[in-house]
Parts: sequence; C-alpha cells; structure tokens
Amino acid sequence: MSKGRIALILSAVVLAVLMALLPKVIINKDKKGEFAANGANANAAQSTHDPNHEGHEDHAQEAATPTDAHVVATPAQLKEIADLRNKFSRESNAQAKGKLADELAQKYAAVAKHDSAGYFYEQVAQARPGEKSFQKAADQYFQAFTFAATQERSQELGSKAQGLYEQVLKNNPTNLDAKTNLAMTYISSSTPMRGITLLREVISADPKNEKALFNLGVLSIQSNQYDKAVERFQELLVVNPNHVEGTFYMGVALAETGKKAEAQKSFLKVKQISKDPEVQASVDSYLQRLNGAQ
Repeated sequence: MSKGRIALILSAVVLAVLMALLPKVIINKDKKGEFAANGANANAAQSTHDPNHEGHEDHAQEAATPTDAHVVATPAQLKEIADLRNKFSRESNAQAKGKLADELAQKYAAVAKHDSAGYFYEQVAQARPGEKSFQKAADQYFQAFTFAATQERSQELGSKAQGLYEQVLKNNPTNLDAKTNLAMTYISSSTPMRGITLLREVISADPKNEKALFNLGVLSIQSNQYDKAVERFQELLVVNPNHVEGTFYMGVALAETGKKAEAQKSFLKVKQISKDPEVQASVDSYLQRLNGAQ
C-alpha cells in the first residue's frame, strides 16, 4: 500500500525493484500464487497490544519506505515517551489520561512506531468515540499492517485496523478513504473478494478515487490481468499524471504485455517526477533489465 512493504510477487526481478519502490499495497500471495489466507477477524474489539509490556516498541521493526525506514528515535524522544508512559500508567483521572494517550500516540507516530500509536489512539477513541478518533487509531494500525514482517503480525494488525475502520464507517458510511483501507486489509485475508467488492463500491461512488484506482491496478497485476492493469493505471494517470507509484506500475504492466517501448517511457517519466535516490536506483535497475530483454 508505501512507504511500505511490497507483498506483490510478480517475479524475482520485479519483486526486487518493487521492494525498493514501495507503494502501500497489501497483497500477499503464497508460493502457489493464491491469495494468502490470513484469517483476519474483522470483529476484533479489544486491543491486543499492551504498551506497558516489555519490548512492545520492538513490535515496530517495520521496514518501511525511505521516510519511515530512516526514522530513528533520539535519546531525548525515547526519554520523553518513557516519561509520558509513566504518567499515563499512574494517572487515575479519565480526562487527563485521555490527553496523555493522545500525546503518546502522536509521539509514537512521529518515530514510526505505528502499532503503539494505534494502541494509544484507540484508548482515546474508546473514551471519546467518533469517526475521527476511530480513524486516527485505524490509520496507525493500517500503517503498521503494511509494514508487518510476518503473516501472524499482519493478521493481528489487519484485524485491529478492520475493527476500527468498521466503526468509522458506522459513523460515516461515505468515508471512502476508510473504506479503501478496509478493503486492502480484506485483500490479504481469507475473504479477499470482500475487499474487491469494497474497492468497487469506492470507484462507483468516486470514479476518480486515486487510492482505489491504484490498488485495483496493482491487484490486476497480481492476478496477471496486465491489460486490465494498464486500463486502471491509465485512469489513475488521467486523474493524477504525476502519481509516482502509478506511473511505475504502468511501466510494469506495459512491460508484461510486451509493450517495451511504452514501458520504458513510463519508467523514464518516474525518474523525472521523483528525485528520490532509491526510486531513481530502482528504475535504473529495471530499465537495465528491460533493455537487456529487448
């Protein structure tokens, strides 16, 4: 889905490039090419994380995009978080405890510890339930979900995000961002078609929704429907011609359909619109392989 881990298995070459490129895509396939059945429980209600448990912060060994991967908490930030957690543990006043939870969530999010941020935003949402408070917690769990290093961790975090996004949609059924993220948690679960259905609902409500178009495009690649992927990315690039990940995946889809020259143009455009060194290196590597295949 990005910043994040690419769980899309196309081929050894494509995977190596995509791991560096990172769109927020949550698509898992097993070795046989089927959707991985994570068995996520969309009805999870209570948090499975105890921030006071020793080693909790280590859950966030979340290899992420260049931005998150390079976030390192300073000693001062770690001390500040530790002090806040001690205050949170000792505080008995509900209102004061809620404020501390919100502050802790922000601190954790700032150092890319998204599971811990999700936990504390969830405490705030439980005290003051509402669309925005539920979404803050859900978004953090979703971030952690996209970075999960194991299937077990992905299942756990995806389940948390699902339960909270369901609460968001109960408050506001027209929240398309929440619905799109919810869809992507289902894509990697034992009920992937539920995710596809949700994405289609988003597109029906908003045909120009960038996130839904992008995810549908990558899903088409994942299922080897490269022509369909090209169509989706064409729609996306009409809406946002400078969508970096969409342009990259357009190149991937075009290459897979045998349109090497058009694919090359897409990759070269990525180099123009993104100056990120890692993106540049990834595209250069792909172009070398693409040219070698001609």
